[in-house]
Amino acid sequence: MESVAKALLVGAAVLALTGGVLLLASRLGWSGRLPGTFVFRGSNWTVYVPIGLSILLSIVLTIVLTVISRR
Repeated sequence: MESVAKALLVGAAVLALTGGVLLLASRLGWSGRLPGTFVFRGSNWTVYVPIGLSILLSIVLTIVLTVISRR
């Protein structure tokens, strides 16, 4: 049970850190304009596909999880 509790605490810390970074990025104007964001607009709809952000988050999370798992 102790390992599950530690994993939940680490997950919560990662989510809080990610939320803080996203909040800071939105206040500084860095969010929503990464290269690779495709926008499809119709008459009554808009779809955003953030490929660049997905790749960036994938790289960052891979590095973080690799560092955590080596402990």
